[in-house]
Amino acid sequence: MFEFDQYLGFLAFLTILTIGFWLMIFLLTFVIPYWIIGANLENFKLRREAKRKEKELA
Repeated sequence: MFEFDQYLGFLAFLTILTIGFWLMIFLLTFVIPYWIIGANLENFKLRREAKRKEKELA
């Protein structure tokens, strides 16, 4: 059915496809939500600090 070179190419293709699939799953479920939540918390802390300084000056 396959020659040996074609078999190795097919295995390389499946390996790259599988690695890409799991990388996308990892990014979508862990990295991106962590990034978004961290950015929102940082903005919340900066706004709270700005309000606190504004209150002290007034």
